[in-house]
This record gives sequence, C-alpha cells and structure tokens, in this order.
Amino acid sequence: MVSREELIAENKAIKAQNASLKFQLEQLQKMVYGAKRERFVPATADNQLNIFSEPESEEQTELESTTEEVSYTRKKKKKHRGRNAFPDHLPVEEQVIEPEEDTTDMVCIGQEVSDTVEYTPASLYIHRIIRPKYAPKQGEGEIKIASLPGKPIDKGIAGSSLLAWILVSKFVDHMPFYRMRQRFKREYGWEVSSSTINDWFVAVCTLLRPLYDHMREKILESGYIQADESHIKVQDNKKEKTTHRGFQWVYHGVEEKLILFHYRKGRGKHGPKEFLRDYQGWLQVDGYGVYDKIGAQKGIDLMGCHVHVRRKFYEAKEYDQKRAKHALEVYRQLYDIETQCRNMSSEQRHEYRNEHSRPILEGFKKWLDEEAVRVLPKSPMGNAIRYAIRQWHKTIRVLEDGRLEMDNNLVENKIRPLALGRKNYLFAGSHDAAQRIAMMYSFFATCKAHEVNPYEWLKVTLDKIPDHPVNRLNELLPTKIAIKEESA
Repeated sequence: MVSREELIAENKAIKAQNASLKFQLEQLQKMVYGAKRERFVPATADNQLNIFSEPESEEQTELESTTEEVSYTRKKKKKHRGRNAFPDHLPVEEQVIEPEEDTTDMVCIGQEVSDTVEYTPASLYIHRIIRPKYAPKQGEGEIKIASLPGKPIDKGIAGSSLLAWILVSKFVDHMPFYRMRQRFKREYGWEVSSSTINDWFVAVCTLLRPLYDHMREKILESGYIQADESHIKVQDNKKEKTTHRGFQWVYHGVEEKLILFHYRKGRGKHGPKEFLRDYQGWLQVDGYGVYDKIGAQKGIDLMGCHVHVRRKFYEAKEYDQKRAKHALEVYRQLYDIETQCRNMSSEQRHEYRNEHSRPILEGFKKWLDEEAVRVLPKSPMGNAIRYAIRQWHKTIRVLEDGRLEMDNNLVENKIRPLALGRKNYLFAGSHDAAQRIAMMYSFFATCKAHEVNPYEWLKVTLDKIPDHPVNRLNELLPTKIAIKEESA
C-alpha cells in the first residue's frame, strides 16, 4: 500500500513536471507567435497612477478629503520639427507653373515652392568598349591596340555594377534570383536563365575568396572574438524530398568590427575547433556546451553572455514574479552602469566596472546560491538560477578586461539577415552554395558594421580585385577602401 508521504511526493513531482512542460510549451508558442522584445519596467513612475492599486474605502476618502491650493509648472509642448530635409545630392527637376490669367501688366513679387520626391526606375545599358587597331603605314611592324581593362568575369557579359546589384539585392534586400529574372523580363524585356545568374554568383565568390580568407586571418589575429551559430536549410543529393540542416557559425572580431560567416554541415565541435585552432585571446559565447570544449584549448579565455542569463529570468517571470523581478532589477542596474561607461577607454571602463558593477554581481551571486535550495530544480525559476550559477565562472570575467562587452548581442544582431534570407529563398542549393552564401553575408555584415554602402563597396572591389596585389588585400576590406574617391 502506498503511503501518504509517497503520494504527496508523487503529487509534487507531477506538478513540477506539469509546470515544466507548460513552460516549454509557452516558450515554443512565444517563439512562433510572440514578440521577441524582453522589456522590463521595474516600477510604476511617480507621476503616474497605478490602475491595479486597491481602491480606497468611502470612509477613508472622507477623512482624507481636504481642500488645498495646487500650483505646478508644465513643460511647454515642443513644436513639431517638420519633415526631414532632402539629401543634398538628389538631383532637382524644376517645373514652373504660370497662372492661367493674363499677367502682362503685373510684377512677380515672389514664388511658392513645393517639393515632392519622384522615382525613376533603374536602367540597364550596354557598356561597349571600342579599341582602335593601328598598323604601320609601310605595312611592316607591330599592330598597336589598347589593352582590355580587367573584368570581374573573364569573357562574361555581366559588368561589376550589375553583379553588385544582383548580390546586394539577394543578400541585403533578400530578393531571390528568380524574382530578379522576373524583373529583368518585365521591366527590360531581357530574359536571363537561372543557370546564368548562378554561374555569375559562383564566379564572383571565386574571385572574392582570397579577400574572405584574408578577413578570416584578420579576425584570428585579433584578441577578442564573439561567436554564435544559426541553422540554414541545404539541399543534399543524398536526402530526397527533404533538406539538410546545416549551420552558419558566425565570428565577430569586436575591435576591428569584422564579421565572418563559416558554413559547416553540423553543430558539433569540429567546426569551431577547426576555425579557432590557432586562435589566442578572448572568446565570448552563450551557454552551448560545445564552446566549453573549445574554451579548454590553451590560449583561449572563455567569456559568457549576461543577456542569456537575464533571458532565463525574463522567461520565468510569470511563474515566480518576486524572484524574477529581483534578478531583472539587478541587470537593469548593471546595464545602467554600462551606459555610463560606454564612451570610456578600456582602462577607464575596467576601473569603473570594478568599482560599481563588482559589488552588484557579488551580491547577485550570493542571492543565487541562497535561492537555489529554495526553488524546485525543474521549475522555470530553478532552471534560470541553475543556468546563472553554471555560467557564473564565465560571466564574471567581464570584470577582468575593459574591452569585453556584457553580452553577445553584437554577434547575434549580425545573424538577423540570415534569418530574413531563410524566409525568402528558403534554402541553399548545395553545401558549396551554403559556403558561398556565408562569404556574401560576411562582406555585407562588415559593410553594415562600418556604415559602408554595400553596393558601392562591391562594385569598386569587383573593378579592382582582378588586378590587385595579393599582399595588399587589406586595402579592399570594407573598413579601408576609399569608395568616394573611386566613385568620383
């Protein structure tokens, strides 16, 4: 016969399991349907009423009801600043409209000017290079003709500006190749086969491969890398009627703001282990177990992500509001400190953090240890506290170096274009195509980090790189290239 104590224990276990499963279901529903913002409002503002406060009794209202004279100052409402000014570089096409009435005996005393922005569709044109040939008048001697300028694709009909537009449209504006072909046919009456555009893509990636490898070397030479990964569907000849789940590993050289995507077929340790084989320095990552194995390599200092710790408490706030509110308030204070020291040098930030953030973090660790034994291990709050304790030896290292960021958000933000691309072109055609996609995302993410126009950069780079010395590839990175001078 089952004892009362055993039934109580079994009931608690079932309730804990039910709460855990309910939490997992809600997180899955949030991933599919919910908002991604993790906003935390610590308390009601002093100048606002709390609509959820308890209503006062009539007796209390009568006792406290008195007459008083109130005076206050109010901020003057700001005038609307109006529309944003038009960019100075936009061409202006003027149209003068005279009155319909006769103005022969009148004098013009001024004018009213109204501006609207119009659109002229982009155009295709044929760039024809004509090279005259010259022969000696006497009929003997060498024939003279100018050398043909270098082209991105040898004997190809696509120029650098068209190739740049195609690749920016796909990887920045997320337009699949088949939609581009539809536009070419609809707007210009020009039919281009899918194989032709794909061949252009392959040729450009082959041309830019040395620059991609150079970016990889530059990132590995840096002393601080953030890493993350995201999946991508890939067609595989070995899998009929389905796709392979590959992964784009993303590495962010924080100090030089270089971003590199690296495709691997799986999410195991072999990809990052191979990439970071010779790396020495800080590696900031989330709690994925593979990174712990990489961090065991000699010369790598592993650093954790505070946003991932905070996120666990945010997800558990509906189940344990008191504890979640405390943890989120701790992180609000920490990030307020980060805001204050954002523009400091790394040495100043290191000192400022140790003076202001260290006491908060040490108090938070003490609270975690105390609460860990008071919550159900498998509850949402139990999971959050356990995760924070497991990651503590990595997250506390933010106090060791002023160069380090509190979180991995900088690299996570670089993955967003990949997520948008998945929704538009759905999958990569092969594993080789997935690596070519990684190259393009690397270049364009770095352009964005340095506020470089991706189209202008790629156009200039495709013009230069066929004849550019290999030992001067650093000049072609989006951080270095003088686009304005070339465009002029």
